[in-house]
Amino acid sequence: MGGRVDGKVAFVTGAARGQGRSHAVRLAEEGADIIAVDICGPVATESQIEPSTPDDLAETADLVKKLDRRIVAVEADVRDHDALKAVVDSGVEQLGRLDIIVANAGIGNGGQTLDKTSEVDWQDMIDVNLAGVWKSVKAAVPHILSGGRGGSIILTSSVGGLKPYAHTGHYIAAKHGVIGLMRTFAVELGQHSIRVNAVCPTNVNTPLFMNEGTMKLFRPDLENPGVDDLAVAAQFMHVLPVGWVEPVDVSNAVLFLASDEARYITGLPVTVDAGSMLK
Repeated sequence: MGGRVDGKVAFVTGAARGQGRSHAVRLAEEGADIIAVDICGPVATESQIEPSTPDDLAETADLVKKLDRRIVAVEADVRDHDALKAVVDSGVEQLGRLDIIVANAGIGNGGQTLDKTSEVDWQDMIDVNLAGVWKSVKAAVPHILSGGRGGSIILTSSVGGLKPYAHTGHYIAAKHGVIGLMRTFAVELGQHSIRVNAVCPTNVNTPLFMNEGTMKLFRPDLENPGVDDLAVAAQFMHVLPVGWVEPVDVSNAVLFLASDEARYITGLPVTVDAGSMLK
């Protein structure tokens, strides 16, 4: 098909690697220019996951440029509204407009039951995965409004935004909150022809999932579980015979929701879950 978002500009958070990078590249493949942000450093105080780096964000920028699309890539923390606003303001000044927001940045930490979750873990999770999504839209949506052409906003939730899982209660709470943000933004912005939806992936093959902590969470019966051990346990979550999906599988849903093919779709949680919601 090609050119499904040709001539449009997308703001993507958490773009240095993982799903964010995949979303930026997939949108660029279909014609969009990109405003990309990532903290490129440690986020959660108690997280064991290696953080993204400036080199990661630079690689995302290179991948977009190789597609002959423009990109403004800046290090910024989604917890800092003023920093986000400065990035988007500068990006729109350089690229000329804004049509799409992909509020994707997020973290995973913890592994405790809710009654044992530390206040630090709880606050980091809510600040990034919920408040950061709100701040990202708040900082960017004035540019879509001023354009007067309508637009599309896609928030990254999770199957954990639609049903609970044990030992990740703070994550579950944040991702349920994202669904509430999505539905409220959809109601408030619909009069301006701005559509707001959420993608709700299951496990995704990114550093946020593929790490030692996740493997031990899924396979507490093993001393040193590996990827194959994780796959055995993770597959039980799904109807389809897989333990996880790839970033591009989520990006294809993001692209659809950003495109005019979804012009009358708003307020919808779109699952990319290998049938997880059926179990």
